[in-house]
Amino acid sequence: MSDEPTAPSFRGDVTVELVRSAAADSDVIWAARVSTAGEQSLEAVQQDPEKSKGLINFLMRDRHGTPFEHNSMTFFISAPIFVFREFHRHRSGWSYNEESGRYRELQPVFYVPAEDRKLVQHGRPGKYEFAEGTPEQHRTTTGAMEAAYRESYARYQEMLAAGVAREVARAVLPVGLFSSMYATCNARSLMHFLSLRTKRENSAVPSFPQREIEMVAEQMEEQWARLMPLTHAAFEKHGRVAP
Repeated sequence: MSDEPTAPSFRGDVTVELVRSAAADSDVIWAARVSTAGEQSLEAVQQDPEKSKGLINFLMRDRHGTPFEHNSMTFFISAPIFVFREFHRHRSGWSYNEESGRYRELQPVFYVPAEDRKLVQHGRPGKYEFAEGTPEQHRTTTGAMEAAYRESYARYQEMLAAGVAREVARAVLPVGLFSSMYATCNARSLMHFLSLRTKRENSAVPSFPQREIEMVAEQMEEQWARLMPLTHAAFEKHGRVAP
């Protein structure tokens, strides 16, 4: 523990970095064509882009999902803990490693909603609609959060200074604390995640994600789309449903 405690800081964004990938549209084609053509080289697969586009669309449309699993992407994500609690509901095709409050002193970086974050909720479960908050509601929200964060982190530092174990002292910290993790997935598992954690007009199945996890999903989708543009286009074309 440092002699001078770090002052709390507050942020309303999240960050997603693609740190490693082995993912391309050709991986999908290569995996799919083994069913009819046997073993083949990736070079042969890449020779006919239009044929590849057609096959990927066929696989997506008819829900032939396993060819989309033969690839890998690892993202480094910084977001509030409550986002990760939702994230970890996605288990099939995912691997996670999150920073540990048992082994390191947690830094005082906390989430407060940005000014464009809708604050007012109407309706019932499954039918929620969100509306803009007033400037006064935003001030109330950020003020209450920042005061609670400062108090909880002061008590955390107090326990650490008294020699209390980090794994015990962390219990006082709120889910608005920022954490970080590596998340590894394949394109099929990512598409399932995106179908649930983004809201789009062209989605075949409506979804109502919490905005903060949608912010993560949007950044992941943008980076995946650059790696696998044909697969992403087919995902969009066929209603954003994972095959």
